[in-house]
Amino acid sequence: MLSSFYQAFAPISFTLLGLWLIVVQTRHAEWRRSATQRRRTYAITLNFAFPGLMSLLSLVDPRSQTIWRVSFAAVSILGVVALVGLGWVTRGGGRTGLLPTAALLVAALLYALVAVVAIAPGVVSGLGIDLTPLRVEAILLSLLVFLGVNVAWLLMFDEPEPD
Repeated sequence: MLSSFYQAFAPISFTLLGLWLIVVQTRHAEWRRSATQRRRTYAITLNFAFPGLMSLLSLVDPRSQTIWRVSFAAVSILGVVALVGLGWVTRGGGRTGLLPTAALLVAALLYALVAVVAIAPGVVSGLGIDLTPLRVEAILLSLLVFLGVNVAWLLMFDEPEPD
């Protein structure tokens, strides 16, 4: 298993989450008045927390494929449901334009791919990809965090829309 990757990735995810919470705290007075902005803020929070959670759970027993498969599938399905349920994907990206909305739509799709690889790891070899399913998961989680950082940056400078 990619223990060293996940040992490094979990703290990175949670550090980014902590930095994002500082941004949220500094913008709290203006963002709390907008339900849309609160949903956006929470979507970014989850986009840092879920990859970190998956990484931590994979370290519970690095030799157990069952633990990583169940935890990655469950958390990534929650990621898809959360992003769609929060309305980010369906309600638009606000004044920052389509980029945040597109990035979070891609994030929902990446979460879905994580779930597919966790549930059916044989799909990776079926595609002719010369990577283990865990390496594919590591790449997908890295992309999720990268998207989260970029959307967080855009939202940090976004003006809240009145509801």
